[in-house]
Amino acid sequence: MNTSKWGIVLVGIIIAFTIFGYIYTPYDPSEVRVTERLQSPGQGHLLGTDHFGRDVLSRILVGGRVSLLVGIIAVTLGSALGTLLGLLAGFRGGVCEELLMRFSTTLQAFPSILLALLFASIWEPGVQVVLWSIAIGNIPSFLRLTRSQVLSIKKHPYVEAARAIGAKDLAIMLRHVIPNLQDALLVQFTVSLAGAILVEASLSYLGVGIQPPSPSWGRMLREAQGYASLAPWALLAPGVFIALTVLGFNLLGDTWIFRREDVLKRE
Repeated sequence: MNTSKWGIVLVGIIIAFTIFGYIYTPYDPSEVRVTERLQSPGQGHLLGTDHFGRDVLSRILVGGRVSLLVGIIAVTLGSALGTLLGLLAGFRGGVCEELLMRFSTTLQAFPSILLALLFASIWEPGVQVVLWSIAIGNIPSFLRLTRSQVLSIKKHPYVEAARAIGAKDLAIMLRHVIPNLQDALLVQFTVSLAGAILVEASLSYLGVGIQPPSPSWGRMLREAQGYASLAPWALLAPGVFIALTVLGFNLLGDTWIFRREDVLKRE
């Protein structure tokens, strides 16, 4: 199987696994069972239990739901804002473009994790802190990508022909520019999703992300760290799922890149 196709397979499995978590979990993921703490993987608990006796598989299922939803919503928000600002910068040019590019450069100086720590000092740690820090952190990449694509597309003859017959900027954007941006934005979106999953896990690990009792893969890593020698399965399970999810989205991005290159060659 082509390496890039593995991305589709991995992402499909992770999404199916997460959807399954909505329908069924073997145990209540937040239920504490002191008599079953630190049980190794077996028939009773497929992936074992943690130091509170909570079923690791159930927490993985629910934690994946949280991590994926937060990542998708945050990147969608960041991509929408970045794309709109990039369209504005590319079409307007001049002072507007200069100000937006300086704004983008300023945002790039503040990584998502640093923004989250800043927001957590102002508001209570939680989902909102993670969402806004990831969303704002993704604005510069989408803004710069959209602007560069718009500047390139504007030079094409069909855009000049549309202007010659009196088409307005909004009509040109909707009919000619945005359809030609889709592949590039899709690649950036999938790659940004992989980064968002890592950032969410990192923030939850640091304690400024998803708060208990809601499980998340990063939070599970933090809680299991102190029991790595007694229950390595509680540490390995969320780590493996984070790695596979990030790998899957990165490979999926490669799939779109190859597809785009094939389209360009045919043109």
